[in-house]
Amino acid sequence: MTPTDRDEALRDLGPQVLGVLVRRGADFATAEDAVQEALLEAVRRWDAPDGAPSDPKGWLVTVAWRKFVDARRSASARAQREIRVTLEPPAGPTEQADDTLLLLSRCCHPVLTPASSVALTLRAVGGLTTAQIARAFLVPEATMAQRISRAKKTVTGERFSEPGDVRAVLRVLYLIFNEGFTGSPAEGVDLAAEAIRLTRQLVAAVPDDAEAAGLLALLLLHHARRAARTSAAGELVPLDRQDRSRWDTATIAEGVALLQGALARDRLGPYQVQAAVAAQHDDAATADETDWTQILEWYDELVRLEPRNPVVALNRAVAVGHVDGPLAGLRLVEGLPDDLPRRDAAAAYLHEQAGNHDDAARLYAAAADAATSTAERAHLTRQAARVRQEAG
Repeated sequence: MTPTDRDEALRDLGPQVLGVLVRRGADFATAEDAVQEALLEAVRRWDAPDGAPSDPKGWLVTVAWRKFVDARRSASARAQREIRVTLEPPAGPTEQADDTLLLLSRCCHPVLTPASSVALTLRAVGGLTTAQIARAFLVPEATMAQRISRAKKTVTGERFSEPGDVRAVLRVLYLIFNEGFTGSPAEGVDLAAEAIRLTRQLVAAVPDDAEAAGLLALLLLHHARRAARTSAAGELVPLDRQDRSRWDTATIAEGVALLQGALARDRLGPYQVQAAVAAQHDDAATADETDWTQILEWYDELVRLEPRNPVVALNRAVAVGHVDGPLAGLRLVEGLPDDLPRRDAAAAYLHEQAGNHDDAARLYAAAADAATSTAERAHLTRQAARVRQEAG
């Protein structure tokens, strides 16, 4: 086994082994530490000629379980007796159950902050190292290590009698994707692709969940446009100006097929609706051919599902601007909170469509000041300059 093959195998096997330990009754934090130690031991031992075992997963389970027992033994003699008498499994084949939902629900427990859930998910289920996660979020490795350690300690005291809420897992996976899709790429870490990989695992674990399939469809339909989202100079390219020949048609087809299957189950949810909106954009050969009437109908469904979500209301206002005219869209935007993210950018766009160039330039500049990413700030600044120049 080459070092590359070994590292790929260990990344895939780590979460599976963690799932076995947790299902046997091990507490999450100690089990995760034991698995990491077992992985390090595998790196040391499997490099030798003929060092890789015939059953790598079984080997890792055995080593990780022993390390877990050792950790508990050092904690207290009572724990030692309980583990030996009660928890020690009989000899036999390694468990093959799919523990994806079990692990994801622990990592996405509601007692955790979104940032902690994201970090713990990438470490325990994604198999990324702490250093890789830290690079992805542009923080020191020590800071990320502390965040992960606190998260593990937080969930250790929680009771898990069964897999948790799939909705919480979906929210965290979407956060991971959005961070990778909109943020600056980190060396060796593609968070958007990682979110898609984990969502595929979740869909396989809960094949009858329409919203899980809807989320995967949504991620794929957005990811298909990724190559066209930035110019050769690294500048952000808005959707209506993207080179659609660079969109990944195979990924779009997969996303549409997933969406159709989810919608056929007649259990409509927010991720399915968002995927339907993305599919309408992806289906248009040019920006002018976008079916905004259909998009507005989907946003009406989304408002029904999430009536108190101001971001949904903002997106619907833009759709109204395309269907009923920019002034109609602006009236809706003006009724939304002033501090709503991207409110100024949406208002600027609608003012531009209405021919109000001075207001558009002013609002583009304000949106640039509030932007949270360098690429978005630069794009909005260029928009403000362009509109001023066009206004003469």
